[in-house]
Amino acid sequence: MRQPRAEPTETSLMLLPLPGWVASGPVESFEAAAFRSGAALAHLTMITAAADVPLALWRDRLALSAAEVCLSHAGRREGARALRDAVHLTKAGDDPGPAGRVFRQWSRAVSRPVSVSNLGRALEGVALERIALCLDATGPTPVDRAAHVIEAVLTDNRRDETAALILADAVLAASLGGSHVLPLLSLTLKSRDLRRSGNALRLACHRAVLAGVGQALSIASELARDAARLRAVVPKLRARGAGQAVDLFLSRDAVAPGALTFMSDRAARRLCDRLVSLGAVRELTGRETFRLYGV
Repeated sequence: MRQPRAEPTETSLMLLPLPGWVASGPVESFEAAAFRSGAALAHLTMITAAADVPLALWRDRLALSAAEVCLSHAGRREGARALRDAVHLTKAGDDPGPAGRVFRQWSRAVSRPVSVSNLGRALEGVALERIALCLDATGPTPVDRAAHVIEAVLTDNRRDETAALILADAVLAASLGGSHVLPLLSLTLKSRDLRRSGNALRLACHRAVLAGVGQALSIASELARDAARLRAVVPKLRARGAGQAVDLFLSRDAVAPGALTFMSDRAARRLCDRLVSLGAVRELTGRETFRLYGV
């Protein structure tokens, strides 16, 4: 049973949603779609820069959602719980399975600054030369550059949707001055969109950015409140290493007690259960063993 959560100490953590004129109504023309997606991206940049959002955690949570979408393109239906198990309960060096590999690619992609070498470590089997060409993509807007990347990657390999979407979101983030991949396009692009090309694909990408920003803002707002709750209970924690544990919870979507390597197994489990009782984190699996915890 989910434990009641402590109330945050501040009430100013709600991120402003997209203005109604940006978010609502059909997007019929290319010009309207491009204008509204640009407005959405500007709003996202302004709001998240001003709010106390745990950025690493936000990116990892969005990576989980993006992985689910990528798997749906391949006809798979693994949900968040299965993906977390595959990655967080697999020993280092072991194969997490097809679904776990997709989530692992996304998690690695969002965890380090955008660069050819970092993306090369995240994207299994993608040549560094291909990654470099994608990061140098040109176009009149960041979204157009991202669409160009999707088309180029899928022209070479129609089944490489995950790499295409990770690289597209990397180009989008870098074009906007961001340091890390932020899943946006990948949250709402449909399989049929990935079969488009030219202006039809560009229009689909502008629409996807508009929808993706709305999702990302909702998650950022929730995480800002949840992070405040977690930080508020820190003075109540007596365990040695509790501060390090809190930092880890604020950077990862899910944490296994075994990941708290600076504590004994028993101390790590007791701390996780203590945080649940304080309403600061959730137990994510519903199991009695092999548990995972997250903000």
